[in-house]
Amino acid sequence: MKRKKLLLMYTFIVSIILFCTFNNIVYAADPKLVSTLTGAFTKIEGYIVKIATSFAAVALATGLLMRKFSLGDEKKIYRANNLIKGSITSYVLILCIDLILSLISTVLTT
Repeated sequence: MKRKKLLLMYTFIVSIILFCTFNNIVYAADPKLVSTLTGAFTKIEGYIVKIATSFAAVALATGLLMRKFSLGDEKKIYRANNLIKGSITSYVLILCIDLILSLISTVLTT
């Protein structure tokens, strides 16, 4: 019984000494990795939105011109409508990805 108490006290004292000697000093600053990732997400987000906006505008204009100059052909009207729907859908998905990247960026910084 006495040996168990001695072993428990020894373990307790050694653990306190180890915790005191191997503690880390933490400063209130963003780590370099987190700030690098945040900057990368911001740049990627900007590039994606710029590229997606231009591609969606070109696809939408192409679809509208195809529908305008279809001369009543059902196939061309169908393809134009699909192109318009696809370009709007893809632009909305890109904007959703933009929101997701913003959310990830805010989670990393907090």
